[in-house]
Amino acid sequence: MQNSDISSALAEWRQWVGRSEQRSDFVTAAPLAGLSATLDHDDPEPQPGSDAPPLAHWLYFLPQAPQREIGDDGHPRRGGFLPPVPLPRRMWAGGRLQFHHPLRVGDEVTRHSRIVSVDAKAGRSGALVFVTVRHEVSDARGLALSEEHDIVYRDAPLPGAPAPAPQAAPEDAQFSREIVPDPVLLFRYSALTFNGHRIHYDRRYCEQVEGYPGLIVHGPLIATLLVDLLRRERPTLRLQRFAFTALRPTFDIHRFSVHGREDPDPDAPGHGRRFRLWGRDHEGFLTMRAEAHTA
Repeated sequence: MQNSDISSALAEWRQWVGRSEQRSDFVTAAPLAGLSATLDHDDPEPQPGSDAPPLAHWLYFLPQAPQREIGDDGHPRRGGFLPPVPLPRRMWAGGRLQFHHPLRVGDEVTRHSRIVSVDAKAGRSGALVFVTVRHEVSDARGLALSEEHDIVYRDAPLPGAPAPAPQAAPEDAQFSREIVPDPVLLFRYSALTFNGHRIHYDRRYCEQVEGYPGLIVHGPLIATLLVDLLRRERPTLRLQRFAFTALRPTFDIHRFSVHGREDPDPDAPGHGRRFRLWGRDHEGFLTMRAEAHTA
């Protein structure tokens, strides 16, 4: 799709701004136990009334499009709640979350979602369209968390287009963990989130259709591994805010690592603390950048 076509279509896509939907679900134990097993985290068995970990809401409110409505890439066909952007690659670009209180096993929860912006720009590898959705998740106690979710749609790279220059990952980590992103890990996370996107499990599609060297590790999975790293290293702290940005794809053909360190936060009230978190690939390049604020 040409940049001129993107510009002319942008006005139409912006008609989706303000569109909203609401979903309800129950915080059931099985997905939480499955996530804990997938992360190799020795959480106790979820019991009614126990707290779900941060980011567990990504296991609920899952889209369940009928099989006849699935596109060639494994996603539901374009349109509906999200604007029908025709660019072939759709990725989770990042997000910003604020946690008010934990979700609890057994509780009914409601998510209200609203499209807050649709923007486009020309990148070196082709056109880019950004859609930001705001989610608010509530339970009987009120608002539990709010989230801004950034989605990017992009063209397949033009022949001969230069790849974006990578950034070197920081070298000042205080704690780290190495991850082996084998196909089983990716499959289990796709199953937990009912994510049919073929880039995470269909190697032939990845290599022959989208031109990637291997399966792509889910952006939300890397973000979850960053938060899980913080939980392992600082188990008594409560996450209040978390923001992350995906910078570079991570593939299953090499190990990668997640890292963190605590930084001074002069603006934090009381005993608040701030952490820098990041993902690093096998070449030492930065793949995801994040910041967490805790109490």
